[in-house]
Amino acid sequence: MTGTSVDATDQRTTRNGERNAAPERERSECPECTGRIAYDEEHGERACADCGLVLDADGIDYGPEWRRFDDDGDDRRRVGAPVTARKHDKGLSTTIGWQDEDAYGNRISGRKRRQLQRLRTWNERFTSKNARERNLKQALGEIERMASALGLPEPCRETAGVIYRRAVEEELLPGRSIEAMATACLYAAARQQGTPRTLVAFASVSRVEKLPVQRAYRYLSSELGLKIEPADPIHYLPQYASELGVGDETERLARKILEAAKDRDLHSGRSPAGLAAAAIYGAGRLTDEGLTQERIGEETGVSGVTVRNRYRELLDAYGATRDR
Repeated sequence: MTGTSVDATDQRTTRNGERNAAPERERSECPECTGRIAYDEEHGERACADCGLVLDADGIDYGPEWRRFDDDGDDRRRVGAPVTARKHDKGLSTTIGWQDEDAYGNRISGRKRRQLQRLRTWNERFTSKNARERNLKQALGEIERMASALGLPEPCRETAGVIYRRAVEEELLPGRSIEAMATACLYAAARQQGTPRTLVAFASVSRVEKLPVQRAYRYLSSELGLKIEPADPIHYLPQYASELGVGDETERLARKILEAAKDRDLHSGRSPAGLAAAAIYGAGRLTDEGLTQERIGEETGVSGVTVRNRYRELLDAYGATRDR
């Protein structure tokens, strides 16, 4: 009886195995021509690669979906946008798009457009519920606008957002201009990240003058204890070289001139932006670049008097270094 039971079990197992194996053979080869079955991910179909017979259509993809969650271009990811200090809600809220189109790109009716507009209005109200969030929204928007105008990288913008949030938490904003504080935060972040710009450059893209930005920066530095080292003149070279369109040889020579000046402590107590502009002018004279003091002043914001007074000292230091 025992042997019969085992044989019956084996028979059932064999029959089940054959019954389960049949669909596997059907899924791996075409039932018409026994050709190879290929899967088309784009259309969700399984079809024979030889005769074209479609076996399955409208398949469901249970895997992760490639989507774009931010406005930084065509960079598609499998996860949501990261938490960022560049937005008042840290990027965790939703945004209703401005396009008045459906999922297929067709224009929607006027009734639907009015409904979407009302939804956008209420969505804006819900994402900034109190005065603090509205303050952050305005200031971080200003930081993003100025950083884009100056071509500052993302780490600099993130740092500026963090500094401004610290100022809000420390209650340093009451009685002060939002635009001036936002500009001062971006100026401090640019210096911390090694991509400095002059105050004149910040004032040219800010909604306030240079003096309020200077005051706001000193106030932030003292109250928040920002540890910012003096700007290195070499950090200004790539920016100025790009704006003036000088060659690589001139930029390398200007770097060597500044390094020679730093060895002799000629940078102490002098404007780093002025030294960088003067070094490029001096290097341009040595390489016959054809730069004029007037053009350098227009592109860099450094006065021609500063360039004229500094470049001779820099060239003397560079010559003394070469003679050694």
